Amino acid sequence: MEMNSKSYNIKKNFSKEELAFFKKLKSPIDVQQFLNETKYNPDSVTCSPKTIIHSRTANCFEGALFGAAALRMFGHKPIIVDLIAENDDDHVIAIFKQNNCYGAIAKSNTTTLRFREPVYRTLRELVMSYFDFYFNTLGEKSLRSYSVPVNLSRFDKFKWMTTDEDLEFMGDYLFTVKHYPIMTKKMINTLAIADKEIVNLCFTGSVIGGLFKPKKNC
Repeated sequence: MEMNSKSYNIKKNFSKEELAFFKKLKSPIDVQQFLNETKYNPDSVTCSPKTIIHSRTANCFEGALFGAAALRMFGHKPIIVDLIAENDDDHVIAIFKQNNCYGAIAKSNTTTLRFREPVYRTLRELVMSYFDFYFNTLGEKSLRSYSVPVNLSRFDKFKWMTTDEDLEFMGDYLFTVKHYPIMTKKMINTLAIADKEIVNLCFTGSVIGGLFKPKKNC
């Protein structure tokens, strides 16, 4: 997961101003800071990274696409990983490696599912760093599985980095790839409810219209 193939011009279809914007992002944490400052998009449409530069809005999946595109500008391949949840929203992260360890960039309507420093030796280690902070508004810990890494260069023919078209089909593709479960059924049945104070802090400032409404267990 080091360098892109030189056969694809990643800067094509970006304006000089847009390329200058990317140039200001010097590191993964700069990319994360930009996503933190964007408004959360509760709509179902999926816009390209180019559109996000101008709209300054993004949802979880759009944030992962933007993160992957920005990382690509740094020389990384554009890789995302899908996190599947139960009775909650799924989540998507853009991953990268530094010093042979994994880190992640992510946009979230909560405060605890965003950036991860590149200190995790395996992909599973990185994913599990989200586990205790991945819960729905009822405090139920909801993360259940994660996907194989998906290289977004497979979608280059659709100009996913710059198009004005809806990219929802890319999200649909994530349902077709292999996912690894992180727990057994027995482990799931004994999960504790997250601490109320942490839950409250997690959803502070969330866009209410973008929050998943979990079903209450009887």
